[in-house]
Amino acid sequence: MPKKVRELSATEVRRLTHAISEARGKAYNALHPVGGVSGLLLQVTPSNAKSWIYRTMIAGKRRSIGLGAFPDVTLAQARDKARETRDKIAAGIDPVEEKQANKRALLAARLSTVTFVDAMADYIDMKSKEFKNPRQRQQWENSLNTYAIPHIGKVPVREIELPHIKAVLDPIWHEKTETANRVRARMENILGWCAIHGYRTNENPAKWQGYLDEVYPSPEKIKKKSHFNALPVEAMPDFMDALKKRTGTAARALEFLILTAARTNEVIGDKRIHKAGVTWQEIDLKRRVWTVPAHRMKSGKEHRVPLSDTAVNLLEAMLPGEPDQLIFPGPKGDIPSNNFLTALLKRMEVESTIHGFRSTFKDWARERTAYADEVSELALAHVNSDATRAAYARSELIEKRRLIMADWEKFCTNGAKKQENAEVISISGGG
Repeated sequence: MPKKVRELSATEVRRLTHAISEARGKAYNALHPVGGVSGLLLQVTPSNAKSWIYRTMIAGKRRSIGLGAFPDVTLAQARDKARETRDKIAAGIDPVEEKQANKRALLAARLSTVTFVDAMADYIDMKSKEFKNPRQRQQWENSLNTYAIPHIGKVPVREIELPHIKAVLDPIWHEKTETANRVRARMENILGWCAIHGYRTNENPAKWQGYLDEVYPSPEKIKKKSHFNALPVEAMPDFMDALKKRTGTAARALEFLILTAARTNEVIGDKRIHKAGVTWQEIDLKRRVWTVPAHRMKSGKEHRVPLSDTAVNLLEAMLPGEPDQLIFPGPKGDIPSNNFLTALLKRMEVESTIHGFRSTFKDWARERTAYADEVSELALAHVNSDATRAAYARSELIEKRRLIMADWEKFCTNGAKKQENAEVISISGGG
């Protein structure tokens, strides 16, 4: 048993300091018995930080139990805590284990109350660092807030099971299959993340393989294919004739987009994420090539576009600008708004989407030319097959794409008839 010492007063306790080695003069922690309760010590560090320690024996082992910092815990309070600890030990209770058990219980209670909406926010914050643009975070939040949160937002994640997931997916699985599957995958990711962090232990009820595939029909079998409204191939020459008669930057931007079979953000950019469109430094009029940088391509890979005579003439007719200047700016000289081109179509009373012109180009290439499919796929920057990837490895078929874009220009301008006797353009031996 620790020996009893004289009871120090509060004033005496405040005056206690750290220890200094006589041999080396080095400061170190000092433990001062303060009396009142055997084993109650005040620890003082060289930085003058003070804390209470109760030193005793538990089950034959010496234990040092922290009772708090001084002066937050006063001398009187420290003596009361020491007596309470001593009494628990006498009753067969290990105060250290009791404290750890309480901490575990508090942690378990906290983990058990994490709701889906809380976990969703934390997961998206973490995942957003991987997103290529801010719109992805918005898409995650919009889809989950619309379809999942009303059903499971306030449910603790440890309690979420198949009926909760079905409440989210049942109303939309057949009518909005693609959206439903996207929501399902996002719920699966969030619940998987929760399991890793200890918020839940049960099987992930949102996973597809070996679970929901036994509940719902495959999305691939039931999803409704949606296509962008495209102008019929035969209507393209008349439309281009009407477009050429219009003045303004939007008309020239749309004409350039059609002649190059490009995407909207590749030509005018995306104002929502402050991504600029085509600039003069991307255009090589001498070589008649437009090089779209990788960061603006859906594939994430630089794309070279051969320019037809009409596309070159269109650019040469515009006022040349500085290398980093937009070729097709909005009214204020900055990135155009997202309806810059669609508003033009509305004014022309054309029921098509901007993206639909790419479909028109593809229909024309398949129906009215004999070009190999890979050539038109590369013209559209579709790198989604072994054949097109191999073609990219062979200089992107730039010269064969120059031929197809020249024929597309002629069709848009003159309404050329179907090329029934045209030479078959093979993908082999790319130029």
